[in-house]
Amino acid sequence: MTEAGQGEGLPEEAQGPRERRPAPRRAPDTGPPRADETMQLNVDALRERNRELTRDQDRDGDRAERQAADAPPRADETMQLNVDALRKQREAARTGEPGGDPEPTMQLRVFRPKSGPRPGGTGAGRPAGRRGRRKPRSRPALPPRLARLTAATASRLSPLLSRLAPLATLLAPYARKLKPVYPRPGRTGWRRWMPSWRQWTGAVFSAFGLTGLFLVVAYAATDIPSNLNTYATQQDNVYFWSDGTPMARTGWVQRQAMPLKDIPEDVRWAVLAAENESFYSDPGISFKGISRALWRTVGKGDTQGGSTITQQYVKNVYLTQNQTVSRKFTEAMIALKLDNRMSKDKILEGYLNTSWFGRGTYGIQRAAQAYYGKDVSQLNASEAAFLASLLKGAGLYDPTLNQANHHRAEERWKWILDRMVKIGKLSPAERAKFRTFPEPLKRNPLYDTGQQSDYLVELASQYAKKAGNISDRDFDMGGYQIYTTFDRERESTLTDAVTKARKRARSTDAAAAKTAHYGAASVAADGRILAVYGGPDHRTQGYNESNASTVPAGSAFQPFVYAAGLESGVTKRRGAAREPVTPETLYNGDDAVPVTTPEGPYWDRSGRKVAAHNDGKKSWGRISLRKALAESVNTPFMQLGMDTGLDKVKQTAIAAGLLPSTMGPQVPALSLGSSTPSAIRMANGYATFAAGGMHTEPYSVRRITRNGSTVRLDDPARERAVTAQVAQQVTEALGDAFRGAHPAAVPAANSVPTATAPTVAGKAGTTEDDTAAWYVGTARSVSTAVVVYRMDLAKSLEPLPLKGLAGAGPDNVPYGIWARAMDPLG
Repeated sequence: MTEAGQGEGLPEEAQGPRERRPAPRRAPDTGPPRADETMQLNVDALRERNRELTRDQDRDGDRAERQAADAPPRADETMQLNVDALRKQREAARTGEPGGDPEPTMQLRVFRPKSGPRPGGTGAGRPAGRRGRRKPRSRPALPPRLARLTAATASRLSPLLSRLAPLATLLAPYARKLKPVYPRPGRTGWRRWMPSWRQWTGAVFSAFGLTGLFLVVAYAATDIPSNLNTYATQQDNVYFWSDGTPMARTGWVQRQAMPLKDIPEDVRWAVLAAENESFYSDPGISFKGISRALWRTVGKGDTQGGSTITQQYVKNVYLTQNQTVSRKFTEAMIALKLDNRMSKDKILEGYLNTSWFGRGTYGIQRAAQAYYGKDVSQLNASEAAFLASLLKGAGLYDPTLNQANHHRAEERWKWILDRMVKIGKLSPAERAKFRTFPEPLKRNPLYDTGQQSDYLVELASQYAKKAGNISDRDFDMGGYQIYTTFDRERESTLTDAVTKARKRARSTDAAAAKTAHYGAASVAADGRILAVYGGPDHRTQGYNESNASTVPAGSAFQPFVYAAGLESGVTKRRGAAREPVTPETLYNGDDAVPVTTPEGPYWDRSGRKVAAHNDGKKSWGRISLRKALAESVNTPFMQLGMDTGLDKVKQTAIAAGLLPSTMGPQVPALSLGSSTPSAIRMANGYATFAAGGMHTEPYSVRRITRNGSTVRLDDPARERAVTAQVAQQVTEALGDAFRGAHPAAVPAANSVPTATAPTVAGKAGTTEDDTAAWYVGTARSVSTAVVVYRMDLAKSLEPLPLKGLAGAGPDNVPYGIWARAMDPLG
């Protein structure tokens, strides 16, 4: 190596001043230059450069760098060259000694430190050229939805990964040792490719670890849904008769939720023995059951249950019924989390209230009613065991469907009872009592509403929402038990009476009967609606005739005019004080007597004097008000209304129970019954007189519960309408009217009213244009109103003449219906 080559490849400033040494003698050239002579290494120059760098660093006080410079050259500076060996090779080459022939193709280069700038470079350690101008590749942007999912997953898993980081660091050395090396050294043939026992162990533990990590991540990432299935929480509303027996139900499903405390323990443990006896000790899932279900689903293409009660509850209220592996896995994750957050009793309560039992029923309460006609609180262990068998599949275990089902149901019933003994929830002595299979009812007694019961449900639901302050949405979600005031026997009797009257009408005048309408209602003195007749079928006639304000009351309105005169007195001269009237006060009962006011005759808008007419235009002469009411004489009451004041008449009628919206105009015709009250309101008004003048708003619901809890109801308004004396006087006059028209109807009606034999009071009502016929009467503190009219709803809402459809005389059609509905009267 020549001295001239010692500084090649270095910057001039890096070479520094140095003493020139005399060039050594050079052997004469014997051929092409050898590789060691052309080697571009100048170790001395490198060392000199390092010393200069060290001196520069010493000036700044960095002693650590100076010590590093005095140390032997690093591998990156000498490129693993043994300088002494190279010198020996060079000397040997000159002298021709052995070992002086290095590999002529050796091409060694000195790599400069990365920290120093390269000559001619464009930056630190990077040569100029195309590579220096290459731009880093940009990763393609993720879709927005995937980006959000990735960010959410990363944020959720970051706490978990930070906790696992120390464990990963600890296991890393062992994992490196378990890294397989293929083919295995020291083995021949096929053994070279077989993993060692360490590798097998590592693979097994890795599989378990990854599986565990996956389950932990899945558990952390699975949330319990905030919203339950609407279908799973929807229930039906059940309506009951006044005696507590079921009347009807509404809603798409038959379900009634019951609190666990109201479900007997025998019922609970019958279900647990059949479905999940380890319910109170398991973690919410059964690993054995899940494995069996996966084997059947994946291995054999079949579906298998294998679910705990917690999993079944999750499936009922959160998920679908699809039998898939993904749904099964999600179900298990939610069940584990739910078991940690909810008490076992709450889970069991939810399961019992949402499970399918067949016959269109959901929940143990509705199943008890559908199969045994009783509440769940009345079930014994034998009946509970049968209901528990239905959870396996009602289509296979309902014994009423076929004989095969009966055999399966009986076998499973025995098995469940034996299981209850085995787990200690039923004593052998109690088990011995249940030897006979508890046969269920042949059909579900919880029938759909139909025909007449639709009208009852309509009235009850309207009142329930109003009195219970229940929104339409909450009411439609169901779960309400509505105990009505409807009397089952009275309703049946009333409906039968109207149905017979309709048949007779069709047989006598079929054309008129097509447009005939019948409305009826029975109301107790305390305001309870006991029975109504709303029409032939609510599905074809959407309105309730018992609650329709359609036709005028006619002479049936006279008791309210009579009560107003007795209560308020009369004024016959302007400015004069009111004078009292009594039942014996006389009025002119002749036909066509002009109506007078304190100023003189009353003129209508056409300039004619207004006069009333009696039935048959009969004149009665001077007649007492009591007798005029009993004989239904119109003219005295038209004048009495004017003397009392039409405003007083209107106030009295409203106070007694009629609605303000149904009151007629304040003209003399008001006293003749131009108002259009419904049958329910007319019956309620007469009931006010029977109650001694105390009026109670009619109501159809006495109690409401929802899932076992009582719903608060607003009490019906109760106010005094007239004094007790006036009420008694009106009742006595109505009693005279009933006895005069029907003297032989009931013996008790002919005697003085007593506590055991109250007065039977009633009055017919007709209109001047023969468009409506009424009968309203009271017996045993119950008032019933019946109205018959004609109306062609396809053409107009104007009433049509009855044309004899309601009959004639005292025993007309309205009275006949009333008498049958009130029987017995005494």
